[in-house]
Amino acid sequence: MPCGEDWLSHPLGIVQGFFAQNGVNPDWEKKVIEYFKGKLKENNAPKWVPSLNEVPLHYLKPNSFVKFRCMIQDMFDPEFYMGVYETVNQNTKARVLHFGKYRDIAECGPQQEVDLNSPRTTTLERQTFYCVPVPGESVWVKEAYMNTSQARVTPSTSYTPSRHKRSYEDDDDMDLQPHKQKDQHAGARRAGNIGGLQWCSEPKRLETEASIGRQPNSLSFSPPFDLNFPLPGEKGPACLVKVYEDWDCFKVNDVLELYGILSVDPVLSILNNEEKDACSLLDPMECADTAEEHRVHSPPASLVPRIHVVLAQKLQHLNPLLPACLNKEESKTFVSSFMSELSPVRAELLGFLTHALLGDGLAAEYLILHLISTVYTRRDILPLGKFTVNLSGCPRNSTFTEHLYRIIQHLVPASFRLQMTVENMNRLKLVPHKDYTANRLVSGLLQLPSSTSLVVDETLLEQGQLDAPGVHNVTALSNLITWQKVDYDFSYHQMEFPCNINVLITSEGRSLLPADCQIHLQPQLIPPNMEEYMNSLLSAVLPSLLNKFRIYLTLLRFLDYSISDEITKAVEDDFVEMRKNDPQSITADDLHQLLIVARFLSLSAGQTTLSRERWLRAKQLESLRRTRLQQQKYVNGNEL
Repeated sequence: MPCGEDWLSHPLGIVQGFFAQNGVNPDWEKKVIEYFKGKLKENNAPKWVPSLNEVPLHYLKPNSFVKFRCMIQDMFDPEFYMGVYETVNQNTKARVLHFGKYRDIAECGPQQEVDLNSPRTTTLERQTFYCVPVPGESVWVKEAYMNTSQARVTPSTSYTPSRHKRSYEDDDDMDLQPHKQKDQHAGARRAGNIGGLQWCSEPKRLETEASIGRQPNSLSFSPPFDLNFPLPGEKGPACLVKVYEDWDCFKVNDVLELYGILSVDPVLSILNNEEKDACSLLDPMECADTAEEHRVHSPPASLVPRIHVVLAQKLQHLNPLLPACLNKEESKTFVSSFMSELSPVRAELLGFLTHALLGDGLAAEYLILHLISTVYTRRDILPLGKFTVNLSGCPRNSTFTEHLYRIIQHLVPASFRLQMTVENMNRLKLVPHKDYTANRLVSGLLQLPSSTSLVVDETLLEQGQLDAPGVHNVTALSNLITWQKVDYDFSYHQMEFPCNINVLITSEGRSLLPADCQIHLQPQLIPPNMEEYMNSLLSAVLPSLLNKFRIYLTLLRFLDYSISDEITKAVEDDFVEMRKNDPQSITADDLHQLLIVARFLSLSAGQTTLSRERWLRAKQLESLRRTRLQQQKYVNGNEL
């Protein structure tokens, strides 16, 4: 373990040391960041940092150093805080300078009072992000992070023993001070909110008494607080993330790994309640808006903890089996080593997916190309590299699509299965929208991080009438597939949010949604028990091989690709020749499709340039796919 645990358990003490050495000189802030960067570079140091993704909140010590893997769901307005402030001892009149960075509660000891008129007080700005755990993150990803963690945590003494058996996803109680206790201390404390820092003259005593006095039957918080997760069934903590540097580098839906100082002081809840009570003096209509915004932006710290960010990095990918940054020099050894064994891994993966697709090797080839596809650039509004596949011919009223999705879940870091029924299309909220009363972005199912695999299951679709929300949802799905963007609803206008989502559509006939490629499934076997068949398929794969599949599918997305002038000329000549033989057989769109297939076919073999051999193989695959579609042109009266 890194020598000395003070930086993990008492990071504010480290910060205090730098502040005391440098005073108001801003260099102390840079030295703090460099210190923690240095600590995290020590051998395995990041593994010793407790993660909010794995450790329940009540096991984490307040003001300790933690990390959090998350997606930015919303960005709140910037807030002002006291970067430097001065306290005065009421008895001795001694003055002490304090730092406000990385804090919600101003440090103010016995007999001390904040001097609001001190000329040494400095007001600074910080940005607040509302962050949620990565939507749709696969179980194997969570397990991989948990298995590498070496953090040592014990239940925090700031919480009652009854909470020790409960994880944060089960918590529906709030960190609020009982009214009786609140009245008892009304005269014993002086509290307020100054320049973004809340302060209290006796924070330690209040923290202790708030934890002792909390009883479930004395708590009330109505209506229940919505953590605003984009996907249903998600678990884990949402966090208010306070960012001090370079916040312009981040945007909504970015996935971050944060290192910072955890703030869960119960005093926050007491002071927030007082602000809420104060709003009752306002105009009733203004009060309603203010109260709702306050409820969303200042939730109980026990439910939505605060993290004061010391270091933040945007994650290049979501796969814990790969180095975090593939561009760094130290990652090149890993990449070159894996690329040397790429061919057998591809062969094994093709066989595995062929079994998953009931013996259909051609569909398995296209599924591999789909899973490694990614938007590599945008030309004007056209996203290049997207490869949405419509797998038609899926058995209707079967569990096949459900189990195929389970297979995909075992391969990709993040995914979601959208069951496309008339009821779901009419009822679900796919597009995020702005709630101006609460001043927040309300999440929708399509608020997903980059590289998420979205499986749209049309096999459950029955006849029915789409209402206005249903039509809006289908349009949003179509726009996502065609343009790789989601138009968030801001009431008075739409705002485009570009995305990079791999969409696989499973259907019986041709999909109602647009697709770049349709491949008709031709099962070679129909298992009598689909669940048993898929379970045996998964159990037969060695965990080490499954991990290689996962690395393969992530790594190939980041390979550079080019076409030499010689091959470009050969492709052009080939296209002209095909048009000569049969002008109706191939169009410019067909050529674009061929080039996309050739691109991902080359990358799937670890080749970063297009060869003549891969071009011919791409033409062969496309010919087989088209022939199959012609053979299945009419099924049940529906044109495919």
